Amino acid sequence: MNKFLLLFTTLFFYVELASAQDFKYGAYTLDEMNMKSYKNDTSAHAVVLNEFGKAYFSSQDGIPLIFEHHVKIKIFDSKGFKAGTIEVPLRINGDDLEKIDEISGVTYYKDDNGNVQKTEFDNKNVFTTKDYKYRNTAKFTMPNLRDGCIIEYKYRVTSPFRHTYHAWEFQSDVPKIYSLYKAQIPAIYTYNIILRGGLKLLEDNEYKPLAERECFSYYGTKCDCSNFSFAMKDIPAFTEEEHMTSKKNFLSAIYFELSEYYNLNNGGTQKLTKTWKDVDYELSHDIDFGGQVKKKDYFKDKLAPLLTGATDTLDRAKIVYRYVQNNIKWNDIYSFATDGGIRKAFDKHTGMIGDINLGLVAALSAAGVNAYPVLISTRDHGIVNKLTPVIAEFNYVVVKTDIGGKTYLLDASDPLLSFGMLPMRCINDQGRVMSNNKPSYWIDIPKQTAAKTSSLNFVLQEDGKLKGTITNYLFGYAAYAKRREVKKFNTKEEYTEDFDEKRPRLKVLKSDIKGLDSLDGPLTETYEVEINTYDNLNASKLTFNPFLFNRITENPFKLTERSYPVDWGMSSNERVTLTVQLPEKFSVENPPKNINMALPDGGGKFATLFDAEKNKFTFSHAILLNKSIYTPQEYPYLKELYNQIILSEKVDLVFKKN
Repeated sequence: MNKFLLLFTTLFFYVELASAQDFKYGAYTLDEMNMKSYKNDTSAHAVVLNEFGKAYFSSQDGIPLIFEHHVKIKIFDSKGFKAGTIEVPLRINGDDLEKIDEISGVTYYKDDNGNVQKTEFDNKNVFTTKDYKYRNTAKFTMPNLRDGCIIEYKYRVTSPFRHTYHAWEFQSDVPKIYSLYKAQIPAIYTYNIILRGGLKLLEDNEYKPLAERECFSYYGTKCDCSNFSFAMKDIPAFTEEEHMTSKKNFLSAIYFELSEYYNLNNGGTQKLTKTWKDVDYELSHDIDFGGQVKKKDYFKDKLAPLLTGATDTLDRAKIVYRYVQNNIKWNDIYSFATDGGIRKAFDKHTGMIGDINLGLVAALSAAGVNAYPVLISTRDHGIVNKLTPVIAEFNYVVVKTDIGGKTYLLDASDPLLSFGMLPMRCINDQGRVMSNNKPSYWIDIPKQTAAKTSSLNFVLQEDGKLKGTITNYLFGYAAYAKRREVKKFNTKEEYTEDFDEKRPRLKVLKSDIKGLDSLDGPLTETYEVEINTYDNLNASKLTFNPFLFNRITENPFKLTERSYPVDWGMSSNERVTLTVQLPEKFSVENPPKNINMALPDGGGKFATLFDAEKNKFTFSHAILLNKSIYTPQEYPYLKELYNQIILSEKVDLVFKKN
């Protein structure tokens, strides 16, 4: 023990010392109270004036990790009031749970006479909600929120999960003038410290610790500590926008990864930084992971009648996949292991992701199909650090099988997923293929594709009505999304009625949907319709907008610039072709202009084409997005592409009588 501590103590005294302190609670300046906007971001509705955080280990029983948070925020207007509602996540694992206490807060505001008043926060207004099995959230809202007010609050969280040191996010959805985090780490713990995001620490410091002798004591055992200070200033807000993975991938933040610790019970050093060989061994011998994929005997008798006559490997795999899809319902809990075993989950016909997909591995094996579990991190969970294996960075498992020279990744948690298709939550970088008897390895998560072709063939009647047929052909993820949409209704007829009711000018005369239950093929919608092209019977002009499905009315890309990629998770191809036969003496007023707009490097295009011949015209409209991910440098082009799409889809076709 002494030798271990001496190594750290010697190291600490050879580094440059740094110190920083919390700011005074319950104080404000007139400049802060009179502040009308934040000079670095005049569009901000609130700004963090000062923020301080501190984490340290207590010498109490269990060596809990203590986290203290102190914040002062200026709120400029009502849109900034959301900064006055605080949510603190609290982890749970069985009987172990994080607790919040020592909450205090105050709101300073000007009354109608311009005098500064203050309202103290009442601890009775703290509420705790249960999010799911492994997390609660403590919530409270600051009192008397008004335009121009200043709020200040602080709290403490006590955590029994001492091996997971508290991270610190410098960025949030409001800008910050200054943010400081202090981390006190006893010499019995060694952490890898990771800075993520594009912002730099003040003075580009390289995690300069300040040594403190015998700061930690536990039942007579004493050791030194390292006090780290991490600070940033003038921190821009992080604005979330559509089509992105977890913001954790891009926020500027400090993370701590425990690599080893001194075991106070037996006096030995426990190393946690593992190789994949270590992880492979542990998971293969884990009863809730490697132990479950061996349970193929549970499925043999159940699958035997279904597999009769199926000699082709792909057919057998699809039969097993459908069996698992239809015999167990997902309970909406992510996991990569089971909770009590696959037999228990399948007997109850409900389970977590680990129950379902590890069960799929075992069932495929029972049918003579080689299959392996694949650990992944979902889009909302973040990208896995591949330098060192950290099992906690995974939260999901899917299944890999190779058949006929082709690799399939499977997830049986959704009965509408076709064989080889993963849900969008899984489309996130790479996964780790595990095996009970082979070394694990990384595999790319395949990107999805979505394709839709719409054909509209109409004849304009003398009474101003369009009559004809709409046919939609959907493939890949577009077909999957449509199946989910239709299945929300009890019958196809109810879905059609809803489609009709949402379009006042349109009347469905007859409809047909094919391929709804044939998950591996396309889906086809056909509607015989009648459409009014006039607002009243005396109208001199008839109008019609051909974009009856998923018309884009708002640009999802609004930022001046975006510092993180646009991640669709799929490429897409959408085409609409409208053909209209006009009666004598009718024509199209101001035909739409042809457009041919391309993204750089073959990233996609938007094109329209209008072609008229006698009393007939054709209008085609195509949106091709050839990439699943677009870089921040491509963002302005993508944004402008959508501007042009919206303008095009906004314009009605106008029929006039010559």
